[in-house]
Amino acid sequence: MTKPLAGIRVLDLTNVLAGPFCCHQLAHFGAEVIKVEAPGRGDLARQLGADPELNKKGMGVSFLAQNAGKKSVTLNLKTEQGKALLKRLVQTADVLVENFRPGVMNRLGLGYETLKSSNPELIYCSISGFGQDGPWVNRPAYDQIIQGISGVMSITGDADSAPLRVGYPLADTMGGMTAAFAISSALNAEPRGAFIDVSMLESVIASMGWVVSNHLIADQDPAPRGNENWTSAPSGAFETADGVLNIAANKDEQWVLLTDLLGLERLRDEPNYATREDRKRNRFALKAVLETVLKTQTAEQWSEALNKIGVPAGVILSVPDVLDTPQIADRGFLASFENVPGVGRNIQTVTTGAKLDGVPPTVETPPPELGQENDAIWGALGLSATEIESLKQEGVI
Repeated sequence: MTKPLAGIRVLDLTNVLAGPFCCHQLAHFGAEVIKVEAPGRGDLARQLGADPELNKKGMGVSFLAQNAGKKSVTLNLKTEQGKALLKRLVQTADVLVENFRPGVMNRLGLGYETLKSSNPELIYCSISGFGQDGPWVNRPAYDQIIQGISGVMSITGDADSAPLRVGYPLADTMGGMTAAFAISSALNAEPRGAFIDVSMLESVIASMGWVVSNHLIADQDPAPRGNENWTSAPSGAFETADGVLNIAANKDEQWVLLTDLLGLERLRDEPNYATREDRKRNRFALKAVLETVLKTQTAEQWSEALNKIGVPAGVILSVPDVLDTPQIADRGFLASFENVPGVGRNIQTVTTGAKLDGVPPTVETPPPELGQENDAIWGALGLSATEIESLKQEGVI
């Protein structure tokens, strides 16, 4: 199968997560992604992650997580020779992605208008915390800052624990996904050539559509709801004999099936639970009654029984547990690379969560060592081995 982005060359000038995650998606769908990194240090993510030894090697887990399938070259963009080389590389590219602070690329003389003169069809994507304009444009932004400003932390947790950070870099991830979608769309335009301004803040707020719309349209003040789904009841997390179980009886017919299974048919005749709105208003009293029965069996037993009759339910798993399930392990979602250079051992990474014609998109190569393709990429631009070696000695590459 030909991948949809086959033949597309992407220059990845990004660091850490939002930008690399964007280019991670593009690589898996077939794009040739050339990671352009600073000589001697590269992407900051090379020094980040839970394994200190890999951090020292410049192959940190945070880097390994979203850079498989890419090529790495080094280039000092603060030198005139480095700027000239980037412009030559841009002539061969379809897309450039960067996540510097707004204005940095312009100050380097490498902004969109400049690079567009080298390649009028270039799709230039800039990812930043707040976008390229507005009163907050010059603020520094990290994932946790965006989570707090966006309102996410204010609605995460419950009345006692909020504000609470989401347990993974949500803002970086949403910013990267938004950028990947925008780039893929721009590649479909005729003629090509665009400047894409991705705001992590706006990307996160866009993903909060229900919450934002409840405020804008229904004048409902967003609040932390804990494990309760406030669009329906009974819908949330319930105590069982050995732990917590998620149940989502969101439809009236699922409410009937649930009460039948639990032997609580009588609840359907009580005025407090007669309609969806009644059940929502009295959700905690209803939850207490349901848990008197749910606590007689394990979460896994109830999950199996409820799903069998068409009531959505699921045991709450840890990350290691879900990765070991056949649902994940057998669908080709995880990629394996053997004896990775610079790492010295086998690694596994995630892919994209999508399949094309039944096949999960994959990449052929593991995350690259810093400057791994210097000779090949710069040589393809016409530089001789002597010139490449000289540029290395001068710190340009």
